[in-house]
Amino acid sequence: MDLNVQVMIFEFIGGLGIFLLGIKYMGEGLQKSAGDRLRTILDKFTSNPFMGVLAGMIVTVLIQSSSGTTVLTVGLVNAGFMTLRQSIGVIMGANIGTTITAFIIGFDIGAYALPILGIGAFLLFFFKEKRITNIGLTIFGFGALFFGLELMSSGLKPLRDLQAFHDLTVSMSNNPILGAVIGTVFTIAVQSSSATIGILQSLMLEDAIQLKAALPVLFGDNIGTTITAVLASIGATIAAKRAALTHVIFNVIGATIVITFIHFYTIMMEHIQAALELNPAMTIAFAHGIFNVLNTIIQFPFIGLLALIVTKIIPGKDTEVEYKAKHLDPIFIQQSPSVALDQAKFEVIRMGEYAIRGLEETSSFLNTKNSKNADMAQQLEGALNNLDREITAYLVQLSGSTLSDIEKTDHSALINAVRDIERIGDHYENIIELINYKMSNKVDITEQGMIDLNEMFDLTIITVKEAIKALEQMDREAALSVVQKENEIDKMERRYRKKHIIRLNEGVCTGAAGIVFADIISNLERIGDHAVNIADEVLGGKHN
Repeated sequence: MDLNVQVMIFEFIGGLGIFLLGIKYMGEGLQKSAGDRLRTILDKFTSNPFMGVLAGMIVTVLIQSSSGTTVLTVGLVNAGFMTLRQSIGVIMGANIGTTITAFIIGFDIGAYALPILGIGAFLLFFFKEKRITNIGLTIFGFGALFFGLELMSSGLKPLRDLQAFHDLTVSMSNNPILGAVIGTVFTIAVQSSSATIGILQSLMLEDAIQLKAALPVLFGDNIGTTITAVLASIGATIAAKRAALTHVIFNVIGATIVITFIHFYTIMMEHIQAALELNPAMTIAFAHGIFNVLNTIIQFPFIGLLALIVTKIIPGKDTEVEYKAKHLDPIFIQQSPSVALDQAKFEVIRMGEYAIRGLEETSSFLNTKNSKNADMAQQLEGALNNLDREITAYLVQLSGSTLSDIEKTDHSALINAVRDIERIGDHYENIIELINYKMSNKVDITEQGMIDLNEMFDLTIITVKEAIKALEQMDREAALSVVQKENEIDKMERRYRKKHIIRLNEGVCTGAAGIVFADIISNLERIGDHAVNIADEVLGGKHN
């Protein structure tokens, strides 16, 4: 291989790698600085599609990844925090937000890339405070982005004198569809539209490609970037698949419209370039930004239609688990506290049913080793955490209202029950972690050990079911039955622990398996304790 060609390839590949690393680190630094606010922004500020667009823009600017925003959005749709219509607005906003990377690249500060890298590294290695190291990570990523771009530009420079590449750019100028296909394929390959656009900007800076040939590639990039969401949705929920399909349809429609009128778009961009005296890299940034803004303006009125189309193409139920409370209307707190108490009870019972389902999924996971069972149980545990917050806040608000003595007792019982149900979720989550440890470390529990675990699991699930039923119907008989079953769970835990020690002494069971076994039955015993706490609320704190 010719030495010059080798240097060109190495500089390009190395530059691309550093560029991608820069985007990753810059996004991670910004994301860590923002913390949980990203999810809060998407959750709280998507009350309608327009707010969804703004939220999508803000979050994507913060994490420097439209794919990352789409993944967050899919999670919120899946959890019932966001409707499909709201998610479409967020996806549109994410497409606008991702253009910020191109604008950053448009500023010619490549000469300062190494000092910026140095400052970032200094903050990362010489400070311990998380806030400063996050800023350091962001600055380091910022510097790496420009340093990678400089290397890519250097590697791509010889292409302007290469006849084959010149012929290709002429072909793309005459056939925009070819350019769009090239942009799509390359973005799919590198999994980053920002990288592909960065390469286009480098080619423009080196005068290796003209605007007329670059624009179709740019629009192809927008189609290619949807592959990340598509891959993430494989084997995922219906909501995830719908969000991914929306992303694809939105970008394909936009690219198709603009490519149809590519001649007029090119002339418009040439005028903007001349009027604003833009450098080639900034021209691409403007072309990208204007395209995504226009695409959003054109398709925004048809959000309802987009939602209908993807729902028809991918039929089924949006969410398996709804995180949000259904019955907690604040208006009842002032107008009818007794009704508000009933509404809170409905939610507590629904929360209890989620805990039962989570336990059942965890039990299935122990036997099937199917990650879908674990994923569902984790989703249910997330719902329990959220319902705990919402119900508790509602009941605290309700405590300021005028309640009768009986209602005060019921109010106190519900607050305590919510805490116990949420803790049941924590314990089965512990069991999921233990099962994952068992699987990843190839720890085998003996056949008798598995029989014992399943027997204890079955009794625990029945006990929790009866506790929730007792609370729902204020059934003393059911509550007393819970107390008896919980005593049996305690005896079972002691009996199985002794049997486990015998197996260990006989060398039938390994130490690692013994630890997993003992921890699982310990968590099940604690779940039984929380079930009896719920029953106690029905019995008035007396086992009689």
